[in-house]
Amino acid sequence: MVITQPKSFSDILEFLEGKKNIFITGCTLCATSCMTGGEKEILAMKERLEKEGKEVTGYAVLDPSCHKLQTRSTLKKYKQALDSTDAILCMACGDGAQTIAEVVDVPVYPANDTMFIGEVERIGHFSEACKACGQCELGWTAGICPITRCAKSLLNGPCGGSRNGKCEVNPENDCAWVLIYNKLRESNELDRLLEIKDPKDYSKAANPRRVTIGR
Repeated sequence: MVITQPKSFSDILEFLEGKKNIFITGCTLCATSCMTGGEKEILAMKERLEKEGKEVTGYAVLDPSCHKLQTRSTLKKYKQALDSTDAILCMACGDGAQTIAEVVDVPVYPANDTMFIGEVERIGHFSEACKACGQCELGWTAGICPITRCAKSLLNGPCGGSRNGKCEVNPENDCAWVLIYNKLRESNELDRLLEIKDPKDYSKAANPRRVTIGR
């Protein structure tokens, strides 16, 4: 899941300075789960913008915002509203905002900051789980990502600075390599740690990336 957090309302107003008629979009997936871009949040934003003298020409909860063809098709249904719109405020992730910007001629502004790819611990609580590095290491690290969960992204064990199983960079975080070691020990797979790993090939994460699924 892509985790998002709301921008400050003052930042949003700065984006929308000089823009009177605003169309708002959200997303049925990640932003709804994060409570930053579902219908409830859109209606709350609509009310706040109207109090600032903006006119909200309409809104759409896209399903999902990052699907280009689906987004184009959905927004065509709002052509009349968009024709009278000065700007679109996107309450999805950064990818959703970029997708919308590709299919409309109206300026698109983000209402959220995209934080990371993560997992849901419980409602309203998320933890970073994946950096989308393009070279997954989970197969030999007991399903725990050292690139994401180790503050130094170490590939060959702990740095030596951890104390009592906690990270020296942020003592609130568990040391990823202690977690990896303990889990491999439980499954009798500690031998996976004997091989020294080469430096990570970050060229596989060179931006921008494109993937085409073969058929």
